[in-house]
Amino acid sequence: MKVGIMGGTFDPPHIAHLIIAEMARVRLELDQVIFIPASDPWMKSALVVTSADIRVEMVSLAIASNPAFSLSLIEVERPGPTYTVDTVEQLFGEVGYDADLFLLLGWDSMAELPAWKAPYRISKIARIVAFPRPGFIKPDPAEMERTMPGSTERILYMDEPYLSISSTCIRQRAIEGKSLRYLVPDAVGRYIVEHNLYKA
Repeated sequence: MKVGIMGGTFDPPHIAHLIIAEMARVRLELDQVIFIPASDPWMKSALVVTSADIRVEMVSLAIASNPAFSLSLIEVERPGPTYTVDTVEQLFGEVGYDADLFLLLGWDSMAELPAWKAPYRISKIARIVAFPRPGFIKPDPAEMERTMPGSTERILYMDEPYLSISSTCIRQRAIEGKSLRYLVPDAVGRYIVEHNLYKA
């Protein structure tokens, strides 16, 4: 079995998340892509993040129409800060040790990977798939190999899609009362409006 891992804060989940997951599914011939909302992301500890139960509900709405997409609560249910290495190791045991895991990251997250907890263990368990992120340069494979020896053959660099959509931008549009149509799935857009998210 080939499984993609799409982790993130998802505050809120948007169209770019879904497009990247679907392109990875098709290109890498994945059997499924698991979306994993973070509970207490240590990299964003200084930011105010919408409560996990609301973000989980939005992810559930966002992926409902794609049978190849599923939702995991392993980070939400784990106490304390969220570390990707712990998630990947736990997921590996849950899906089966004969599974091939693919961790989907943006170029921005990819550049920070060497500073994460036990990045070498992450690359040993899962292949890393790096997608473009507007405003960020493609990570240098040579530099990644220097900081994470042996990782070169475990990293796949994608050159598309190049989508300039961010949760930060969507939250700001919601604050200003602007349309979110075509930026988030319709069900997520309705949820944001109905629950008056981000206005406070």
